[in-house]
Amino acid sequence: MKIAIVGTGYVGLVTGTCFAEIGVNVICVDTNSEKIEALKQGIIPIYENGLEEMVNRNAKAGRLQFTTSLESCLNEVDVIFSAVGTPPDEDGSADLSYVLEVARTIGRNMTKYVLVVTKSTVPVGTAGKVRMAIQNELDKRGVQIDFDVASNPEFLKEGNAVADFMSPDRVVVGVESERAKKLMSKLYKPFLLNNFRVIFMDIPSAEMTKYAANSMLATRISFMNDIANLCELVGADVNMVRSGIGSDTRIGRKFLYPGIGYGGSCFPKDVKALIKTAEQNGYRMRVLQAVEEVNEKQKSILFEKLQRHFSGDLRDKTIALWGLAFKPETDDMREAPSLILIDKLLNAGCKVRVYDPAAMTECRRRIGDSVCYATDMYDAALDADALMLVTEWKEFRLPSWAVIKKAMRTPVLLDGRNIYEKKEIEELGFTYHCIGK
Repeated sequence: MKIAIVGTGYVGLVTGTCFAEIGVNVICVDTNSEKIEALKQGIIPIYENGLEEMVNRNAKAGRLQFTTSLESCLNEVDVIFSAVGTPPDEDGSADLSYVLEVARTIGRNMTKYVLVVTKSTVPVGTAGKVRMAIQNELDKRGVQIDFDVASNPEFLKEGNAVADFMSPDRVVVGVESERAKKLMSKLYKPFLLNNFRVIFMDIPSAEMTKYAANSMLATRISFMNDIANLCELVGADVNMVRSGIGSDTRIGRKFLYPGIGYGGSCFPKDVKALIKTAEQNGYRMRVLQAVEEVNEKQKSILFEKLQRHFSGDLRDKTIALWGLAFKPETDDMREAPSLILIDKLLNAGCKVRVYDPAAMTECRRRIGDSVCYATDMYDAALDADALMLVTEWKEFRLPSWAVIKKAMRTPVLLDGRNIYEKKEIEELGFTYHCIGK
């Protein structure tokens, strides 16, 4: 089987590479010629565990190719996955201009049957718009060619995306025809030989499933952050509470960790888009509106704790940040709490020293030289009046606290992810602040 993946961003590149890994001939398409040339040379535009080796291996084997022209390969392939961006508009709705342009390009150039699969996260009803865009172009040409559309939302965790794709806990596919169902079954069968976990459904339900899943996870995060903030006020320990409720099998333990809010390319955008979809249909998503409100507030909580510690006087204080990416094992800083923190610290007159194992280049691209970029976590702490743990990278879990204490001007630690033990840190001579205790 031969397929095309349109869009070589996070979803598209992982999807195409993993399909190539199991023997599918894949052509990855992107209008960004610089990105395509870099990929041809083995230069990967994103940081994702195991991806670079897999890209280079499959490109060398001839199963993975890169081009800027969808037209040139359109009629060689059986399936086209559309994985282009759907950035949020100012009102929170998803921008479908790239998705629909891909559809129009297909309609203008197709000469045989093709299955067009939307991989991007899109609002309910998008598949219908894609079908209409393709059909309109066919009508302009005065030709009649069969095609199908389908929805196949991704459920990849950044930092673990390759493993998630190669061994999925489920694959959700929305289809309208038996032909499309057979094609998608054939494509995914190698991943699911031992347990065929493809869930077929109608297309609107598949589109909604993606938004509902991310919104549920975002809700759990904001709920625990709300509980953590109340725990501080009433003298409870949120870690104990989390353990107590997580042992209930109806609730489970995942996504119950309090912190400084969620970020990334999915949760913030998808929550906003689902709220907007509801508004467009005359309904108000009250729970999700609260989820979003709590999350935005939570991103400032470490700054507020720092202000209280220094009695509101932060001018000329040097603050060290460990972690910039929105989560470990990625360089993604989209909607990252670190960006809110840095902005507030700079506006308060602080000097900011930062270190992240993967996201330093991305941070410099976003905010330039407004902060000092340290060479490692110890260099970041040099002469710092306070240290903030923002992203829970593994290398931050067991540092040499004696070295850090000696490097800092005042040993103040604000743990935004609750990865340290309060008693242990305080016995080492630090003033310790965390979330929910």
